[in-house]
Amino acid sequence: MKLPTTRAETLTGALHRRVSRRGVLKLGALALVAQSFGWGAAAPGRPAAPSLSDLDAELGVYPFALPELPYPYDALAPAIDAETMRLHHEAHHRSYVERLNAALADVPEFHGLPFSRLLIDLTALPTALGTAVRNHGGGHLNHTLWWGWLEPGGPAAPPSALRRALEGAFGSTESFRERLLGAAAAHFGSGWAWLVLDAAGRLRVRTTRNQDSPVMDGELPVLGVDVWEHAYYLTYRNRRGEYLENLWRLVNWDAVARAYERAEAASKARGWVG
Repeated sequence: MKLPTTRAETLTGALHRRVSRRGVLKLGALALVAQSFGWGAAAPGRPAAPSLSDLDAELGVYPFALPELPYPYDALAPAIDAETMRLHHEAHHRSYVERLNAALADVPEFHGLPFSRLLIDLTALPTALGTAVRNHGGGHLNHTLWWGWLEPGGPAAPPSALRRALEGAFGSTESFRERLLGAAAAHFGSGWAWLVLDAAGRLRVRTTRNQDSPVMDGELPVLGVDVWEHAYYLTYRNRRGEYLENLWRLVNWDAVARAYERAEAASKARGWVG
């Protein structure tokens, strides 16, 4: 889907004004994200990449809607209790959706855009809208991904292809677990810990503050861990480490593997790796 002409010009101008070594890297990373979400053409001589357009299809366009959970509120107990899930989904996630819609209500030129396109370059948006998309749009995206990464009684270990990738990047799956949960435990305040595929096609662990998404930095999320207190405080109070250990038993490794496969395919199609 094409940007409205005035916004396309705004976005292009904003990017070209920041051309520098760092800017060139950011442009390449943004192109990778655009391709992975199905917005760009395949690189010359390469087949079209499998995309993450299924996520945009699920999120839709304005007005955005709260997605249904793929399991009952009590399905993740005792690791995550039903009341926490209900509040997290019905109150917190719903609030992100409603506030994002309110911010977009008076700017119809953005109503037809795929959701994730709004995250490509926040600085090209009007200031107030960019802030709302960053906070509430980021929250909507992060939580839509989050619900799919959890599963009651899922596989205990990553599928073989993902396992090999994790071993190549971190030495072992246990080292990866320690790295990700360690980053989540050490993160100060509210935010997320992530496994991402960066613009060079490398798996790495990082954190973001508040509801920032790796997509905003041109990186592709493969797995995220929510460390906002509303995700665990009713049961665990300030025992974040205990929450993280119990959460690990709920990871839907099949969903994580699919996210990695899509991200890797998009990265290769753009010529970043291989």
